Amino acid sequence: MPAAPDPVGGLDGVNRRLLAELHADPRIAMSALARRVGMSAPAVTERVQRMQQAGVIQGFRMDVDPAALGLPVAAYARIRPSAGQLAKIAELATSLPQVSECHRITGEDCFLIKMHAPTIADLEEILDKFLLYGQTITSIVVSSPVPARQLPVADTDA
Repeated sequence: MPAAPDPVGGLDGVNRRLLAELHADPRIAMSALARRVGMSAPAVTERVQRMQQAGVIQGFRMDVDPAALGLPVAAYARIRPSAGQLAKIAELATSLPQVSECHRITGEDCFLIKMHAPTIADLEEILDKFLLYGQTITSIVVSSPVPARQLPVADTDA
């Protein structure tokens, strides 16, 4: 009998174990993943596909060092749009390849944007594009003591 779904996330203990294993090695073969969780490969494949279809698994990504791509300067910009410019800021952020994240936020500012550039001068050019539509407050990343990491996947059956 399968474990009951987790009332908070809709994930049972098996799916949480699968997610934990996929976090550790997103390129793992379904047969190896099945061995790790003690199930058949077809059953694991079906569960992973169901989680993808449900939007629980949103993708499998590479993590590339921006400096290796010639983009060593990282910065976060908070942007407060001028009247009527909200949509233009979102469009601009979408169009710029240097923008790696764009979040609509609450508070005095409406957007938090993460961007990467080869130099401070290049960062200034990117910021100038946003200044056409509002005010910016920028913080340059000096170091990342806690780099981007996976969300915790607790096994509720443990």
